[in-house]
Amino acid sequence: MTLMQMFVTFWESYQKSDSFLQPVWDYLRLNHFDTLRSPLFPVILTVASYFVLCLPYLVCDVMGDNWPAIYQYKIQPGKMATPAMLLHCSGVTLYNHLLLVFPAAVAQWLWRPPIPLPEQAPTLLELAVGVAGNLLLFDFQYFIWHILHHRIQWLYATFHAIHHIYSAPFALATQCLGGWELVTVGFWTTLNPVLLRCHLLTTWAFMVVHVYVSVEDHCGYDFPWSTSRLIPFGVYGGPSKHDVHHQKPNTNFAPHFSHWDKLFGFHTDFSFVKHK
Repeated sequence: MTLMQMFVTFWESYQKSDSFLQPVWDYLRLNHFDTLRSPLFPVILTVASYFVLCLPYLVCDVMGDNWPAIYQYKIQPGKMATPAMLLHCSGVTLYNHLLLVFPAAVAQWLWRPPIPLPEQAPTLLELAVGVAGNLLLFDFQYFIWHILHHRIQWLYATFHAIHHIYSAPFALATQCLGGWELVTVGFWTTLNPVLLRCHLLTTWAFMVVHVYVSVEDHCGYDFPWSTSRLIPFGVYGGPSKHDVHHQKPNTNFAPHFSHWDKLFGFHTDFSFVKHK
């Protein structure tokens, strides 16, 4: 399909629909039907998004203090990821996906066959509300899961301790997880859109956004454009909040937002690090 043909298809779809996303959905549905229905597509989408989104932060880590304009936003200056640390985290991520996530995705095909692709695309509002709803639901689930794995020593030592090897997080440490934890996170990420009855396009958008905010939380940099600075009133935690958790593990259990930690008394802000 030529660029002109794509433009014509998009324009015709837009004129026939109330959804701004309809042309995009029609193009994907009509030209990549088999790919979208593959049980491996969500896995490939999230893994590819993960490494692509880690790349800018990886460049920042490699440049270090040779890039002062960026290094000034480093949360823990002087604690940079070494090549060995980067290779270790990449290896753990690939190992878990090849041996656990990909087989689980194929097995899912057996108990939950792919549903037909709907003809109608979601509206921008439906997509935004769906993504936000999934993030909030996951935030609550992981908050409970996280507390249990810090409170019960066997769970921590067996499954979660690997994630706390590094007290100064960096982007590629995001998915340096025990296999059980990664499978659990993947289960919720897959199940929650079904519970909330989300459109498939909303589901995939949520997966990519979830990867992005997870990587940002672990990146080790508090940029002026970080999500936590764009969302007002301290509602969203962001990299500084999660960085504190890696230094003071019995605080800041919620992965993204701040309300659960504040409600149950686990919230610790970045002043802990500055004072220290």
